[in-house]
Amino acid sequence: MSLPRTLPDDRDLESFATVLAENLPGNWAVEYHPHQHYEEQFQHAEDVWDLNLVSGAIAEFVLREDAHLIRQDGTRLYVTIRPLHDDEFLVAAIAPTGSIAAAAFEGVREPDGIAVPADPERAAHAVTAVLLPRYEIALAQVRHAAMNPPQPAARPDTTVVMTWREDGSLAATTTARPASEVLLAEGFVWETASNAYVLAGDDTRAQGHAVQAAGARLARLGIGTALRTAPRPAAEVALPASQPGGRATARNR
Repeated sequence: MSLPRTLPDDRDLESFATVLAENLPGNWAVEYHPHQHYEEQFQHAEDVWDLNLVSGAIAEFVLREDAHLIRQDGTRLYVTIRPLHDDEFLVAAIAPTGSIAAAAFEGVREPDGIAVPADPERAAHAVTAVLLPRYEIALAQVRHAAMNPPQPAARPDTTVVMTWREDGSLAATTTARPASEVLLAEGFVWETASNAYVLAGDDTRAQGHAVQAAGARLARLGIGTALRTAPRPAAEVALPASQPGGRATARNR
């Protein structure tokens, strides 16, 4: 087994994380963690919700420091340097912990982290446009699974199949009239072209709440739900050009 790689680095992670938090929507607290011992790197990254870029960097390199950004609603982000890229940092979501059973995460695609530019304002744009919506969708799926654990095989006419589509909307299909009434009451709209009840994905938080409410009401009627995930396309975000000599400033929200 090869040893992790240690690289020299003089980036100011603490300052970057602080200004990044000030430019994200909502109110965020910042916890900065310099690593006194190598093992601390893994303690602070234990719940990082990523199986790609960020987890790879944690496993391969000695990072020396990280920061956790914590929003008032409990959303948490992990921030660290991006090894071998002096002008970039890494940001990933941290999975929710506590009362959610591990089984609820099974089959849910991780909201993999992203590399962001060292300009905190441009980084905040990328996190807001890509990472946070990806996290909200994954979180909604986990909460849905937690509230609707696997049930004995149900008859096809008593199961609502919900499928996440590439545009972020959710399409639900059912032949049971009570299920249709629940879906309509929770904000789903009948879409003739797809022969499904569709819930828009413009507001991922509202979408997640609607899915949870519909699942709970359907369960009380003895109607099961099956949640499927469509393949996620690679997202390319156009970042605003940084201003020469500009300095990021805090924004009050």
